[in-house]
Amino acid sequence: MDDSLKTTRALRPTIRDVARLAGVSIGTVSAVINNSARPVAEGTRDHVLRCIAELNFEPNSAARSLKHQRISSIGFVVPDLGNGFFVDVAQGIQSVLDTVDCLLVLCMTWSNTRREEYYAQVLRTQRLNGVIYLSGTGLPSPSLIALAQKGSVVFVDEYLPGLDVPFISSQNLIGARALGQYVLAKHHRRLAVVTGPRGLWTSEQRQAGFREAFAGAGIPPDSVPIVRGDYTEQAGRRAADEILAMAVRPTAVLCANDLMAIGFIRRCLELHVRVPEDISVTGFDDIPEARLLNPELTTVRQPGREMGRAAASLLLHRIGAIPDAPGQCDFPTELCIRRSVD
Repeated sequence: MDDSLKTTRALRPTIRDVARLAGVSIGTVSAVINNSARPVAEGTRDHVLRCIAELNFEPNSAARSLKHQRISSIGFVVPDLGNGFFVDVAQGIQSVLDTVDCLLVLCMTWSNTRREEYYAQVLRTQRLNGVIYLSGTGLPSPSLIALAQKGSVVFVDEYLPGLDVPFISSQNLIGARALGQYVLAKHHRRLAVVTGPRGLWTSEQRQAGFREAFAGAGIPPDSVPIVRGDYTEQAGRRAADEILAMAVRPTAVLCANDLMAIGFIRRCLELHVRVPEDISVTGFDDIPEARLLNPELTTVRQPGREMGRAAASLLLHRIGAIPDAPGQCDFPTELCIRRSVD
């Protein structure tokens, strides 16, 4: 290897260095890197690849994206990844972005309004191609409104009113109503609900579904005690302390998500309250932990990975990266009957 190449390698090798070492044109190296339609003899291709490895050359993916008008990066704003449902959504998004050589920028807000505003502001000023937004507060910030006006935002799971933004959802109300009807069919009449955060679309939809089931069975919805939670396991534990201390203890508790149901059941076990013999408990989401719990959790499944894939596909279609929009934006839910209800 000549001295000029050794000097260049001490810095950062370029496509020109690869071409010089391989004894081919820069266009040939580019064709090999991008796997383009330009014909390159197999022997030449192998020789170029060996030179790339020898120089430890890394193509500039951002420049390639600009040159070929490919998508470079998509933001995903999400409360956290401690909830298995959010993980499923993220995996669904990533599976689609992998097909277009796109980077996923993850922003976790911990359901904090200031962090949601901060990330919306940062993403608005960055050179991202689009944003998939899963709110943990239900509150549209000024920066999110400005971001949405750019036309490259898609909501998934949670809808924020007042913004004209495409929305990928599941049928929360229908799923909650079916779950409530199942519990009532098991002859439970003393009920309680652990609902989600105030103002979140999913929380309001699930509570509405429960209320429809109660009304259909002749139970005044306002007569059912409600404990407000925040979709965390700790909220379920606190709700268990409150509900188990009621003068007339409910025989069944409907939790608005699985994490709260898991916290509720674990607190019951600590207090030597048997589930489902002493009290039945349900959840919503069907995260993996729901099937590992003892007893296994009766819940409602919403297809997180499919929703993530649809959100990514819809966003890529809106910004012209793929030709076809997803065929489904409102996904059905499924009742999962297990052993936590007697």
